[in-house]
Amino acid sequence: MAPGVLAGALALLLLLAQPASCWALSDAQQLVVESWRLVNQSYVDPDRFESVNWRRLRQKAMEKSIQSSEDAYGAIEAMLAPLGDPYTRLLRPADFASLKANTEGTVSGVGLQLGLRPEAPDQGNDASIVVIAPLEESPADQAGIVSGSDLVRVDGVLTSDLGLEGTAARLRGPAGSRVLVQLLQANGKEREVELERREVAIKPVREKLIERRGHRLGYVRISQFSEPVPSQLREALGGFERSGVEGVILDLRNNSGGLVAAGLASADDLLDGQPIVATMGRDGLESPQQASPGSLYSGPMVTLVNGGTASASEILAGALQDDGRSPLLGERTFGKGLIQTLIGLGDGSGLAVTVARYATPSGRDIQNQGIEPDQRLAGPEPLDPGGSDDAWLESAATSLVARLEASPQAPSAQAVQP
Repeated sequence: MAPGVLAGALALLLLLAQPASCWALSDAQQLVVESWRLVNQSYVDPDRFESVNWRRLRQKAMEKSIQSSEDAYGAIEAMLAPLGDPYTRLLRPADFASLKANTEGTVSGVGLQLGLRPEAPDQGNDASIVVIAPLEESPADQAGIVSGSDLVRVDGVLTSDLGLEGTAARLRGPAGSRVLVQLLQANGKEREVELERREVAIKPVREKLIERRGHRLGYVRISQFSEPVPSQLREALGGFERSGVEGVILDLRNNSGGLVAAGLASADDLLDGQPIVATMGRDGLESPQQASPGSLYSGPMVTLVNGGTASASEILAGALQDDGRSPLLGERTFGKGLIQTLIGLGDGSGLAVTVARYATPSGRDIQNQGIEPDQRLAGPEPLDPGGSDDAWLESAATSLVARLEASPQAPSAQAVQP
């Protein structure tokens, strides 16, 4: 046997004698490979892969030392970053669990709805984190935390350093654990309070009756689109019918989206066989969504929107406006015309992947553009939508009453189909 052949045979024998683990990917490495595969097969814009050299990004990720889940998460984030899509992202186990819980209607935390309050331009400060409202019967509500308070620190860490998402993540945690929050109240006094986290049932649909100039109106606010929304909305509209309301105010302010299916089901209850949305997948084909014939509520309505109205709530708002079902009042919406799907990775983490774009029934692409309301409302925006000091709600009520009085024979709220 020639020396070269002998050396090759010996090398082959040595390789075959190695343990099988040398040939297999570790669990951490498998996370990276699986993430690449899932994005590769479902991402809305496969042409983007060529421009970022997508296969090379997988190779570069696997060239790194990946010994732990945290190593894998870092490699996945580095691999996804060149796509330039902030909505296609890795969700670590705590974030993935929290997002799933939110869409299911429960969350373990203190029950604070947070937002951003921009400072005066001449102050040169970043936007502060403000309490929009505590959820009813939540730890925050029972501690007497009120709308309009600035949230300054969470467990000693400045919220200005954490940002909005980071602050919300810090407030979440296992039921029974505790968190210390520091607030600057609207009266200028500081307050520090320790809250015990627990499972908080999120009621994404809230309703009430309003009497204006002899007219009975129904007000319903959808704060996010989660699984309970369609049934809760139907219950609210049914209550309005029994109460004899003449018109409905739908409030989508600060509704950042959620489950697209819940948004479509809500639109189906308000539109009579009219188009809802057209979605465009990675093959470029449009899939129009049409409402079923008949509607749960067919009476007069107006809809409130603002810069926090995004994604699934923009689908609903755009359909109501394009189909002539309801005028929009408020401010231009956020402009998120992309749809994501959530995919679990097996270790508790997951991926959010953009799988489609959508357009309103008239063909408007609202990505980065938003939807312009039919009537802009003057600022400042109310911090507590639906609260006692909500000037925008008063404007919406005035507008709806004017419509009712201009059409005195308009039908009152009615159920057309069960």
